[in-house]
Amino acid sequence: MEIIRQEFGVAVKSPRGIIPIRSIIGIGRNYREHAAEQGAPLPDRPMVFYKSPAAACLHADDIIVPKVCHEPDQTDYEAELAVVIGAPARDVPRDDALRHVLGYTCANDVSARWWQKSGSGGQFCRGKSFDTFCPLGPRLTPAAEVPDPQALPIRCRVNGETRQDASTADMIFSVAELIAELSRGATLWPGTVILTGTPGGVGMARTPAAYLRHGDVVEVEIGQFGVLRNRVRFEP
Repeated sequence: MEIIRQEFGVAVKSPRGIIPIRSIIGIGRNYREHAAEQGAPLPDRPMVFYKSPAAACLHADDIIVPKVCHEPDQTDYEAELAVVIGAPARDVPRDDALRHVLGYTCANDVSARWWQKSGSGGQFCRGKSFDTFCPLGPRLTPAAEVPDPQALPIRCRVNGETRQDASTADMIFSVAELIAELSRGATLWPGTVILTGTPGGVGMARTPAAYLRHGDVVEVEIGQFGVLRNRVRFEP
C-alpha cells in the first residue's frame, strides 16, 4: 500500500481505495525510557494531543523549518510507529482493537519545542503542526503482515548517527489499548493516524541538546517497514 500526495494533503492508496489522512492523534510520553529521560512519572492515562493533517508529508520530502521556528531554534525529531485506521472504530474493546487497523508505517513527529512548551499556552498542537512536521512512509505495511505491533525495533538516525534505538515493547500503552481508549465515545474514522509515542533519545534530552540543523538527514526505521528519510531545510 502506498502513501501518496493529493491536491489537498496526504492519502493512503489501498485495496479499499484512496483514503485521505483526516486526523492525526499524537500520544506523548508513551515509552518508559522517554519518561525517564524527562524525569517524569509514568502516566496513568494516555497523554493525547492532535497534529494538523496539513503537517503530513511523504518520504523524501524536505522537513521545512519555518521562519517562525528559527528563534529560538529548537526543532526536534521523534521516531514513532504510526497506525492508520481502516474501519470505523467506536467504543472498541481492547481485544478487538487491532481488527480496525489498515496498516502501519514510520513517522517522524517533528516538534518545535519552544512552541510546544512555551509559545501556545501549554498546548502541544501548535509546536507539532507546522507544515511538513509529520513525515510518513516510505509505504504502508498491511496490518495482516504485522502479527505483533509491540515487538518492533524502532530507530532514528541523524546524519547516520543513531539517536534512538528501542523496541515498541517499551510502550506504556499498547497499540490496542490506545485504539480502545481513543475510540471511547469518539469515532476513529478510516484515515485516522495514531502516532504512538517516541522512545528515549530525543534531541532536547541530550547533553548538550542536539536539535535539527539545516541540511541534516533524518531517518526513521521500524521493523520491516523500510526507512523513512527526510532532509531538513530551514526556510530562508
